[in-house]
Amino acid sequence: MGSGKSTLGKKLAAKLKCEFVDLDAVIEHSEGKYIRDIIAEHGESYFRKVESQTLQQLDLVEKVIATGGGTPYYFDNMDWMKINGIAVYIELDEGVLYSRLKTTNLANRPLLKDLNDEGLRKFIHDKLEERGPYYYQAQIVYDAMKESLDDLVKAINSFGK
Repeated sequence: MGSGKSTLGKKLAAKLKCEFVDLDAVIEHSEGKYIRDIIAEHGESYFRKVESQTLQQLDLVEKVIATGGGTPYYFDNMDWMKINGIAVYIELDEGVLYSRLKTTNLANRPLLKDLNDEGLRKFIHDKLEERGPYYYQAQIVYDAMKESLDDLVKAINSFGK
């Protein structure tokens, strides 16, 4: 959350001359509701099941797919992504994530909407600690503060060679 998955994903898809897909947008379209409303009405565990099912039903050929920050952490999603494509982790430090999230509308982010500054910092820290082992299983770890988009394109194009 806040890493720039959608922004970077669109730029990456343009560079690779392929389609960009935002997993959350696909879910919202199929459910007819915003993610925040799905979670509010049915709970996070329901959302995570729908998220995993939707991910595994996508046609991945020549696509860049932005998943939610929790997607790799739940079920066998990270393993599935690695088998069926190239998983990229956009690595950012806690301070950058905090700065980015602080400037967004937290009311639109169900897991953050009730947090104050200290709570937001703790949430970011805890989620990175909890999910980090899954994120670092990605085939490519992209340091968004030190590497360029062209560096990422090169890494993807040379993957498996």
